[in-house]
Formats: sequence, structure tokens, C-alpha cells
Amino acid sequence: MTSADPSTPFPVLRTARLRLEPLDDCHYDGLQHLNSMPEVMRYISGRPETAAETVAIIARVKDNWRTFGYGWWAFIDHASGQLIGAGCIQHLARDAANPLEIGWRLLPATWGQGYASEAARAMAGHAFEVLRVPRLLAVCNQDNSASARVMQRLGMSYRGIERWYDIDTSVYAIEREAWLARAALN
Repeated sequence: MTSADPSTPFPVLRTARLRLEPLDDCHYDGLQHLNSMPEVMRYISGRPETAAETVAIIARVKDNWRTFGYGWWAFIDHASGQLIGAGCIQHLARDAANPLEIGWRLLPATWGQGYASEAARAMAGHAFEVLRVPRLLAVCNQDNSASARVMQRLGMSYRGIERWYDIDTSVYAIEREAWLARAALN
């Protein structure tokens, strides 16, 4: 699932339909398109992202890759070569004192086709099997039932309502041992 790419010291993950590349400047156009869509940002920030915000996010993400060895990936569709989404392993609320979270967002044209689950499995596998993290959390707006279903498909358990990113969110968690046990069954 993980392969070396000589152009980056960071992991490129591969799935049946996607290549997950560490987010970099070359992904600006696709990420700005994704994050400027109101329907994508509805449950994230509630508003489209500006071009300046996209530039700042890419800079922050590149720094996270250098500092921590993990961050956001661009989801590149094998068939089209286009960015269809993005996802992360990052510190919850972008604070290194917090546990790690897994998250994702996709173009609306790809919703309901299993891309989020496919990418999330690759990212979680990397976090548990390569980084050897003890647990992952995931948060979503309480109204975002589609993301909650992806969390459940990953084997995450509902933990409750907690305040993250200045809103009360649904929180899901999975421990490394539970992930490895699920992986051994598949």
C-alpha cells in the first residue's frame, strides 16, 4: 500500500483507485477547487475557502510533513490523474498536544462511491502499521452522517459529543490493537 517516491521523502500511498500524495504546491489548483465548493465545506468551516487560505494551508501542511512526518495527502484518481479529494493524519485541532485524528474531504461528484473509505483505510493503515500510533480519533459535524458512516466502516466507535474546531462534534475512535485485529481478519 505504501511505496517510495524518489521525488518526496514522505510516503505515497496507493489503493486500487487512488494515489495519496503528500500535499504540496503542485496540488494548489485541485485543492483550491475542492475547498472553494460550498457543499464540500458545509460541515467543515461552513464557507468556501479563499485562495489565500489554500496557500496558507499548503504551507502549514508542508511544515507538518517536515516536523512530524505526517500530514495531509492529495487523493489522485488513477484513471483521470485529477485531485478528487484530500485527507489527513494530523493532531486534532492542529495542536501537537492533542491526539491524532484522521479526516477526509472529496469532490461531490465522487460521493457515495467508496473513495472516502478506500482512502481512509490507507491512511489509517499507515498510521497504525507504519507510524505505530496507539489510537486515531475522527470528528465530524453532528449532521454529517456520511462521514460518520465512513468512521463506522473503519471500525471506529462512537465516543460522544466533544467540542473541537469551535463546534460540538461527533467523535469516533479506534485503538491500534482493534485496527490490527480487523486487518488480520481481512
